[in-house]
Amino acid sequence: MSDLFERMANKVAAWAGRPPAFALALSVVIIWVVTGPLFRWSDTWQLVINTGTTIVTFLMVFLIQNAQNRDAAAIQAKLDELIRAVGHARNEFIGIEHLTEIELDKIRTALELNAGDEPSRHAAIVRLISRL
Repeated sequence: MSDLFERMANKVAAWAGRPPAFALALSVVIIWVVTGPLFRWSDTWQLVINTGTTIVTFLMVFLIQNAQNRDAAAIQAKLDELIRAVGHARNEFIGIEHLTEIELDKIRTALELNAGDEPSRHAAIVRLISRL
């Protein structure tokens, strides 16, 4: 079941982010608007689009979350491997994504302080951008 869901989620998420998916959604909305006078702008006519969009949105939330979870896990694994492979990197950083928000904020603050003052970091970024 899990494998089937992941394969389906991959395919739907990949397709949903492409122009044909947008074109299909736009076409449905245009057809719905055009049929408004035919159904005399009835409550049922409005309910059709409301129900349809709610169902699609509800299902897409789960598919998109699945794709984001896999992407985040893959990025974390890649970063962990880079930390492990680089000689001067600190292996203690492997797995910090499991820490609390407060613990991560403390680490980020300490790293920023260790990196130097804000004006020098900003100047380095400006120099980097100017080279692009």
